[in-house]
Order: sequence, then C-alpha cells, then structure tokens
Amino acid sequence: MTRLLTLAASASILALTACQATSEAELEAAVAPAPPASEATAEAAAPEAKMDMEADAGFDAEALQAVLDAQPEEVQARYDARNPAATLEFFGIAPGMTVVETLPGGGWYTKLLLPYVGPEGKVVGAHYPDDIWARFGFFDEEGIARAIERTANWPETAAGWEVENAAKIKSATITDLPEGMDGKVDAVLFIRALHNLNRFDADAGYMAQTLESVDRVLKPGGVVGVVQHRAPAGNPDEWANGSAGYLKQDAVIAAFEAAGFELEATSEINANPADQPTAEDIVWRLPPSLNGTEEGTPEREAVMAVGESDRMTLLFRKPA
Repeated sequence: MTRLLTLAASASILALTACQATSEAELEAAVAPAPPASEATAEAAAPEAKMDMEADAGFDAEALQAVLDAQPEEVQARYDARNPAATLEFFGIAPGMTVVETLPGGGWYTKLLLPYVGPEGKVVGAHYPDDIWARFGFFDEEGIARAIERTANWPETAAGWEVENAAKIKSATITDLPEGMDGKVDAVLFIRALHNLNRFDADAGYMAQTLESVDRVLKPGGVVGVVQHRAPAGNPDEWANGSAGYLKQDAVIAAFEAAGFELEATSEINANPADQPTAEDIVWRLPPSLNGTEEGTPEREAVMAVGESDRMTLLFRKPA
C-alpha cells in the first residue's frame, strides 16, 4: 500500500475525547477543555469544488424516511444540523449492507442505521483501541477502566435499545478490524470521528493503522463516508491537527488518497459558513456542547447564532 500521509506531521497535539458520556452531546461536552471566550465571525467560507454523483441504486429514500420519522423529538431536533437523510443518500447506504460505524458513542447514527440497514444487513461499531485513553492525560485509572468496559460492552448496549427489525450488531477496534471481515464490508462511516485518531498519530500511528484496517476490510468498490469538523484553510496547520476538533479538508483528502482510496465526490450538505473559528477556538464552544460560555451571556448568544460546526462531507471509494 502506498505510504500513508499523516495529517499530524508537524503537529503539537493537545486534548480531547470521551469518557463516561452516554450520548454524543454529553461526550463532546465532557472532554472539551474550557477555552477563552471568543466571538466567531459570520464570514462565508469559499466553498470547495464539488463533484456530481448519483446515489447508489440501492438507496431506499422511503425506508430511511420512515426510520427518521420514528425517532424521538430530541433526535429529530438535530436533523437540520446533521442532515442524516441527505448524508446517507450521498454515501449510498442501502438496506442489507454491512456498515462499519466508527466511534458510535451513544448511538445517534447507530439507531438510524440499525433499522434502515435492516435484518439482512450488519452494523459494526468500531471503537478506539484501549490504549488511547491514557494518552488524553485527564483520565485516572478508574476512568480508563470504565471507558474500556463501555466499548467492550457496546454490543449489549446497542441490543438494549431494542430497535425493531434491526441489523446484526457487531463490535470491533477501528485500528485493527478483525481478519474475518476482510473484503466483506460495503461501507465505513467516519462521522466526526477522525480528529482524535489524527491527533495521536505521530506518537501511536492510529490514523495510519485505521486507514490500513479500513482498506483491508472493504470490498473492492466499497465506500468510505467522512463527515468531519472543517478547519478554515488559512488557519495554522499546527492548530488544525484534531486537538481543537477541526481538520483541514485538503489534508483529509490527501491522507485517504495516500492510503489508496479514490475521492469520488464532495458535498456541502453539512456545511455551515457561519462557523469561522480562529486559532484560539475549539469546536466544542458551539452547540450542542457550548463549552466555555455561560447561559444568558452575550458570548453564549454569539455561539448559538453560529450553530453547529462547519463540516466537510467526503465520499471515497476503494478501487475495484
């Protein structure tokens, strides 16, 4: 395989990720350091070039909409920011597929994928390696043990959601997916899941190991879908290494292409041009985490007006 181009080549990487959160919003809030208050600007970012694509023929809009309509109000409240219907259509996710979802956490996307992929399909929750937790520097031994236990018990947790007509549930480690999956996976999804893999890559090789692992398990022609907090192109590379939650789009593309994947399409369906972070900002200052501001303050109003982060949406394919 072509030698991987890591995103963190010149990075001095700082802090972030999860511990005992039971939902993704709690997870993000739990791990973000409180930054100095700063006001985000509302300048529109110049959009990246787009590539046209047609959704996979197996995509079932009616079936997915039925799943979306069945979700509780608190989940549906996030649809405008997360655009799950358009995102899964862009990635060509279809019933019956085997889908690896990276860092499923509290299961926001998993609970959509399980009934949509359905009983003929499979959803594999792919988690951090156990040794990542000590690298964050703010977990004690008990917290590390809980984090490891939580990911180890994820299949039972997911089964406990009692999703009707659900796909088969499996669990794995993203940096070393089981050899039994080799060449059997239709799609791998990285939904806001790359930054911590990248921030430790220089020391532990997590990003490189992940891309090698994903390439191995994907079928020829299989796809990788990426939704990731997007750093402004003009911000310093050392800031845009994942420690603040953001990565540069061209760097993400370069890493996947160096690993042998082909960029098939980009989309702005998850873009938010109002999110223009400075090198003093972290992504968790924004909703839903709202880290570093107090309710009822002008600073809180400013970040609420920005909304959720600007996100790149990228579709890669493993050559057939």
